Amino acid sequence: MHIGVIGATGTIGSRVVTEALGRGHLVKAFSRDASQAQKNEHRDNVSWADIDVLDPASIAAVLPGLDVLISGFQPGNAAQDIADTVRRSIADPTVYATAARALLKALESHPRTRLIVIGGAGSLEIEPGVVRADSDELLHAGLDQLGLPREYAAAVRGHRDALNVLRTSNRLWTYFSPAEDIAPGERTGRFRIGGDQPVLDADGRSRISVEDAAVALIDEAELPRFVQSRFTIGY
Repeated sequence: MHIGVIGATGTIGSRVVTEALGRGHLVKAFSRDASQAQKNEHRDNVSWADIDVLDPASIAAVLPGLDVLISGFQPGNAAQDIADTVRRSIADPTVYATAARALLKALESHPRTRLIVIGGAGSLEIEPGVVRADSDELLHAGLDQLGLPREYAAAVRGHRDALNVLRTSNRLWTYFSPAEDIAPGERTGRFRIGGDQPVLDADGRSRISVEDAAVALIDEAELPRFVQSRFTIGY
């Protein structure tokens, strides 16, 4: 397959690129400064290009030939400076919905290209009908646990708004909510898949490694199970 990855130098995006290459796919990697990333790239079957994920024309220009476009967009460079990404996300939480609209607009000219958006976990139902992003109390408790400032609640709601934008579209989109606790770790290939509720382990925790998130994303690229819907994973 020909797979595009937006945010290919990011924490999740870089693992998605590695996972796709490891399965023999051709990858088009996108970042704000592709020329710099390409200097450090020595693998076969990957090419780099700049993209502006907030500009539909910029996205549409790279779509020809792609089977799937996976967007791991985050403002700033989360892999190198997570504090800056957090600040930018708080400053403009509407950026996620803006990116979703731009992606969908670009797909109007390439309706057969599938889109997978890597989003947030705050829009998952922690109880039937209860979404963490809809409650300040629940959001603040979750952010405290993760060590994030409470102001980041605006960004969590921004991710939820992006999902709602996608839900109004008839394009071939999929939204991926990672587990609440996601960090670099081991690629096990063993996890459970859920829909709109978090997948909890034996201790009641919603957790996954970034490497296994990449496995799930390429699984979905290869064999689509959640077109026009959301899925999540956990141990």
